[in-house]
Amino acid sequence: MGSLHETQDMQDFAAEVRRFLDTHAEKAPDRAAVRWGEGDDSMAYFSSRPPEEEAEQVRRARAWQRIRHENGFGWITGPPEYGGRALTAVHDLLYDGIEAEYDVPDTGVLGVIGLGMIGPTILAHAQPRIRERWLRAMYRGDAIACQLFSEPGAGSDLASVATRAVREGADWVLNGQKVWTSVAQHSEIGLALTRTNPDAPKHRGITAFLVPMDTPGVEVRPLRQMTGGADFNEVFLTDVRIPDSHRLGEVDGGWTVALTTLMNERDTVGSEGAGPVAAALSPDHLSALMRATWTWDDRALRGRLAEILVDAMATGCLNDRAQRTLRAGIAPGPERSVAKLMYGQNLTRAAHFVSECLGPRIIADTGRWGTYSWSELLLATPALRILGGTEEIMKNILAERVLGLPREPATTTAKEVRS
Repeated sequence: MGSLHETQDMQDFAAEVRRFLDTHAEKAPDRAAVRWGEGDDSMAYFSSRPPEEEAEQVRRARAWQRIRHENGFGWITGPPEYGGRALTAVHDLLYDGIEAEYDVPDTGVLGVIGLGMIGPTILAHAQPRIRERWLRAMYRGDAIACQLFSEPGAGSDLASVATRAVREGADWVLNGQKVWTSVAQHSEIGLALTRTNPDAPKHRGITAFLVPMDTPGVEVRPLRQMTGGADFNEVFLTDVRIPDSHRLGEVDGGWTVALTTLMNERDTVGSEGAGPVAAALSPDHLSALMRATWTWDDRALRGRLAEILVDAMATGCLNDRAQRTLRAGIAPGPERSVAKLMYGQNLTRAAHFVSECLGPRIIADTGRWGTYSWSELLLATPALRILGGTEEIMKNILAERVLGLPREPATTTAKEVRS
């Protein structure tokens, strides 16, 4: 992150950040210095904690976000009238890089979807009273938001949403089902796409609403994953009455709202890569795994390890390029989409590589450190190739916007949204 400290303004901001963090947190242990056989060997990408532990994690995330907000770091790029600092995305990147050096609560339950995707969408499309009601609460940690987009028949083809919203006086009545909804069980609000004009072309008859999750008729049901956790949910909407003031954007103009959210989703997912899983995929850790499993002399496996590490370095360079573009005042192009594609593929290849090193030990818990713990990452890899846009969509963006290949003539679905 040293390259971000290029101006006096950035140096002053970095010093302010360190004073804040030194006051409220301890330095984190050097994750790169993790030694084989020491510490927690969990390789879970998704949570598999018991409900009481998950609730405590959410409580700590809210508390830390509140401390950030009270000290001017809750919404670094946000407008001052909603509690923000009105600084640049580069300041935001700088803060994240410095905070990663400290032992602070994981705020992913708040930040990835709510603060990273839905907050900017509310700012861009909500009515002033709704912005005032929810933005401060979200960036203060008082409100968590979820994304009510996907349906059983509308995943990558998001324009096929079938959840209906019918106007009744000053209200709208929503009926339908959403699926794969992360953090819905903790959320106070949800951003829902609905079908308001079934006679219009499918991407022109959609309207977006902000749905308080405690509204009568909203039911959240957990979806149990094969990893053992339940990060995702089904959400059923039955005669859910929402005032028109909670509509985002124009009636039948929800496609534009969806675009705003999905563009932020791509940037959020594409820039991932920190945390214990990424640290475990370091050269030192994977080399130690090979030595512990007596596979270091397997030249084919060593070659595959080299390919994985080179791809990870390339992804890091791509993210660095996006940051340099951002620092120059230019919005990143397709780099984030390509980075998202590579991120999922890198973790998938690494998990499969580890399974070859471990053999049966990855599926049977013998109690030996660093073996069975990898099973949760291996089981999570199919989701990594779907969330934030499927690989097929990301490859279309790469083909069309980077290689200049012609667009597919017969489709106007979600790949157009994500490009």
